[in-house]
Amino acid sequence: MRLVGLGVGPGDPELLTLAGLRELTGADRVFVPVMSPDEEGRSEAVVRAHLPADAPIERLVFALNDDVRGSQQRRNELWDAAGRRVAEHLREHGGSAVFATIGDPMIYSTFTYLAATVRRLLPEVEVVLSPGITAMQAAASAAGLHLVEGAESLTLVPVTREVTGLRAALRGGGTVVAYKGGRRLDELRAEIEAAGALDRSVYAEHLGTQRARVLPLSDVDGSVAAPYLSTVVILPPRGGRGEQL
Repeated sequence: MRLVGLGVGPGDPELLTLAGLRELTGADRVFVPVMSPDEEGRSEAVVRAHLPADAPIERLVFALNDDVRGSQQRRNELWDAAGRRVAEHLREHGGSAVFATIGDPMIYSTFTYLAATVRRLLPEVEVVLSPGITAMQAAASAAGLHLVEGAESLTLVPVTREVTGLRAALRGGGTVVAYKGGRRLDELRAEIEAAGALDRSVYAEHLGTQRARVLPLSDVDGSVAAPYLSTVVILPPRGGRGEQL
C-alpha cells in the first residue's frame, strides 16, 4: 500500500507534472485538503481538471486558515481525524492513495502532518513524494523575474507568526521570498520598505487561478486583507549581466 504526497502546483492545472499526473490517474483514491466539507479547495480544482467526473475524490478537513498564534487543539484534532481516515482506507483497500496538496509536498505542506499520522497508525505504509511547482516559481514567472543569479542566495520565510525572520533574511542579502503573509501584509511591507527594498518587491495572490494578481508590492493596499496564501518576492540589488557571479 502506498500514500503519495502529490504537489499539484500553485493552482493552474497545466502546471501539474507528468509524474504527478501518472500518480493521480493511477490512484485508487484521491484525498484533498479543504477548510470545509462543502467547499472545493484549490488542490481539488486542479485534480478535477485531470480526472473524470466520477473519480473517487474525498475531502479531508484541515484548519488551513487558523491563526498559528492561538490554540492548536482544533488543528491537531483535524490532523488526527484525517490521518485515521486515510489509514482506514489503506487498511481496508490497500493500493495507492494520493493526497493532493498545493505547491510542493516538501515545502510547508499539510502532507507532512498527515504522513506522520498515517505512518504511526500504519507503519507498513510506503510514503512517496511527488514534487510540484512552487508559488515562488510561479510568482517569479508571472512577473518575469529571475529568482536568483550567480552567487545569490535564496531564503524562504513563512510570515504566519511574525516578521522577525523576514527582517533577518533581508539583512542577510540575496533574494528573499515571504510566504503566508496575508494577515501581516502591513507589517511585511513596512519591514521591506525599511530595508530599502520596496522597489524590488513583487506581490502575488491566487496564483494559477482566474483571480490571480501579480503586481509591485508598492501598488498593493496593505490596509486591505490579503489572502493567507499570498507570496512576496524581494530581489537583491543587481548590476549588469554577470555581475552577480
